[in-house]
Amino acid sequence: MNKEIKRILVVSAGVAFIVLGLIGLALPFLQGFLFMAIGLILLSMSSTRVRTWMKVRTTPYPKLHAGVEKIEAWMLRIIGRVDEEDGQPHA
Repeated sequence: MNKEIKRILVVSAGVAFIVLGLIGLALPFLQGFLFMAIGLILLSMSSTRVRTWMKVRTTPYPKLHAGVEKIEAWMLRIIGRVDEEDGQPHA
């Protein structure tokens, strides 16, 4: 798949999950925190700024940080790299 199309799809899915998460914070039957976490992880796969923000926010909580890293690695195995155009390794 073309890298640019894949990046657009991942960012779109990330934004959709963030919106669902915000809706879920108001609705009792929708898991808002879970959708927001998935959306942030998807966005962090395509944006170094979001990845840095998440790393700074989760590092003080080692279990949360390990969980985020584990989920991101799992998503990378399924989706593949999205941010290869900058040539930097994924941290």
